[in-house]
Amino acid sequence: MTSAELANAFVSGVVVVCTATFMITYHLRAPWRSTVIGWYLMTFAASIGMLCLYTVLITAWGLDGLPATILRFIRTALLLAVGVVMIQCTRMVITAQRVRDAAPDEPPAQHDSGA
Repeated sequence: MTSAELANAFVSGVVVVCTATFMITYHLRAPWRSTVIGWYLMTFAASIGMLCLYTVLITAWGLDGLPATILRFIRTALLLAVGVVMIQCTRMVITAQRVRDAAPDEPPAQHDSGA
C-alpha cells in the first residue's frame, strides 16, 4: 500500500468515527426525527460516513472481483443519496428564504434602559 493510499484510508477512518460520533450524539440528545433539518443532518452524516467506510474497506482489504464490484455499486448508490440530500438542502434554503422574504418588516425592538 502506498503512502497516499494509507493516508486516504486513515483520514477516511477518522471521518467514519466523527460521523458516527455525531450521529449517536444527535440521536440521543435531539428530537431529530421531528424536523426536516434533523433528517437532513442525519442522512447527510450517514451518507458521508458510509462513503468513507467504503474507502477504508476497499483500501484495507484490497478487494477485487465480486466483493469490489458489490462495494462499487453501493458506493454509486451512496453518491446518489448525497445528491438527493443536497437537493433537499437546496429546497430547505429556498423555502426558508421565501418565508423570510414573505414576513413583514418588523420595527427594531425597543429595549428598556432602566432609566
